[in-house]
Amino acid sequence: MTLPVIFGLAGAVLSPDEQAFFRDANPAGYILFARNIETPAQLRALTDALRELRGDDQLPILIDQEGGRVARLGAPHWRDWPAAATLAQGADGYSGVVGSKVAERVRLNYEALGLELLAAGVTVTCAPVLDVPQADAHDIIGDRAFGNTPDQVAALGRACLEGLAMAGIAGVIKHIPGHGRALSDSHESLPRVAADAASLAVDCLPFSELSDATMAMTAHVVYEAWDMEHCASVSARIIEGQIRGRIGFDGLLMSDDLDMKALSGDLPSRAVAVLEAGCDIALNCWGRFDDMTAIANAVPAMTDVAERRLLRARSTLRIAQNTEALVARLAALIARRDALY
Repeated sequence: MTLPVIFGLAGAVLSPDEQAFFRDANPAGYILFARNIETPAQLRALTDALRELRGDDQLPILIDQEGGRVARLGAPHWRDWPAAATLAQGADGYSGVVGSKVAERVRLNYEALGLELLAAGVTVTCAPVLDVPQADAHDIIGDRAFGNTPDQVAALGRACLEGLAMAGIAGVIKHIPGHGRALSDSHESLPRVAADAASLAVDCLPFSELSDATMAMTAHVVYEAWDMEHCASVSARIIEGQIRGRIGFDGLLMSDDLDMKALSGDLPSRAVAVLEAGCDIALNCWGRFDDMTAIANAVPAMTDVAERRLLRARSTLRIAQNTEALVARLAALIARRDALY
């Protein structure tokens, strides 16, 4: 049985306690951060060790590797990838980016970025950001977005997913149903969005256009027009009515990190709340052993529907056996990308 949680890890190697706990709990996947990463050889050994715990080559191993200021892999061992807004240069105000050189630039960039992840044994990256930032909003999204119009964000978000898929990497669309109007950072406080339902429907458009994505991450944001009391991650009304209903997303839905200050209550109760609201997976990033064991003891079994969504998402994942063969392909992709600026 799969535990409906994605866990973080404490360090650069698995401790004996982690090995025993993860083998017994069988979480849906893992997410990596800078504390887990030292060198390419170390990182590949860590991801191999996670797969070997259950003999699972399709294990979802996630990372936040968007490019720009949200990147867990970087110099000196990995490339510094551009932010989404940098890749979108030349597309400002232009809705017809499908098939354009801008879309191709995005596609090539994320195929190359995906090859670096593939070599490291990482199978999922939490990108693209499909939020449409507003001029007066908090800058937590900012240059992480592909533009400030829904059609441009949707088109370039699609190119991002296509590039990742070419490399054998799955993307996670976020932050569904949209973080672009938030006036605060949900890492630090609970944002409330007072926009009317018509405005919120516009924010949903990129997610609707990419509703066939296999994975999505929720926003810890209150949308007053939909639910005055609960943020999207813990709102059955929003998850069923907007994310599953209006947007039409039927893939694997994970919460944003349970540790963020936008949520209240202890971590086990937060995990139960997101699952009861309709998330398929609770995301716990920090790798604190006591927290993980408490969450594992509190959450219900994964539902049959969530299991099917997880299997569908896993079916696209693969790992690279010959990482040396990726080097030339990666360099050629970057050269083609750079020629399109």
